[in-house]
Amino acid sequence: MYPENTLTSFGKAMEIDGLAGVELDIQLTKDGELVVIHDERVDRTTDGFGFVRDFTLEELKALHIFAGKGVPAEKIPTMREVIELLMPKLKVYCDAVKAGIPEDEIKDGMRINIELKTSVYNYPGIEEKIVKLVDEMGVKEAIVYSSFYPESLYKIHEFEPTAKLGVLDDLLSNCLYKAIGLESLWEDVPNGSIALHPAGIHMDLPIERIQGRTVRAWFGGHLYPEAPTGGRMNIEAYAAKGITDVFLNEPEKYL
Repeated sequence: MYPENTLTSFGKAMEIDGLAGVELDIQLTKDGELVVIHDERVDRTTDGFGFVRDFTLEELKALHIFAGKGVPAEKIPTMREVIELLMPKLKVYCDAVKAGIPEDEIKDGMRINIELKTSVYNYPGIEEKIVKLVDEMGVKEAIVYSSFYPESLYKIHEFEPTAKLGVLDDLLSNCLYKAIGLESLWEDVPNGSIALHPAGIHMDLPIERIQGRTVRAWFGGHLYPEAPTGGRMNIEAYAAKGITDVFLNEPEKYL
């Protein structure tokens, strides 16, 4: 296990054969820089205290992410730094898409699912900033944007009409209704094209209601037989419920 949302963890993910991609979370600093961190506050994962939005990038870079005894501390990465690190894998994916290879047949590249953390605090301008960065880096084919806040996905589409979107919620039904609502707003977005990102334990709809959609379910904690939690995920059972992809903390245990 490596500390979440760090360059080390993303680097290690690149070494896992068969991994489709990584999921990360972005927020904005006081001076408008895109940084990769899950919580709105820095307290849980660093030696700092306070809201991400109240720190400049320089101030955030002075904080330490502790990975455990004997392991060097890390810094909160910027979104640019993560893209630069993953670029070899992202480039492979983008080139395959441009060559017309179906996405489910791309084996060597990786994607990034970027969650915009805007449901608690709505960072002004974060959508435009991330779209511009992705375009500048030339990796838009390898990016999926997700959020619990539908307005952020609406703005992403307005800035980049070809962007791939995923609606987050605890309940699958809420994901579906949000996706249908968004799709109804645009003539250039086919029904069923927005992915659903529910909690894996809240698949509250029959598979018939979601057939044809991509369903990427997220799972927290540890999902392998060893301590601390035990309980290996039954991939086949989840697939039977309509789940097409999963976000989890220990992908190497299943590949």
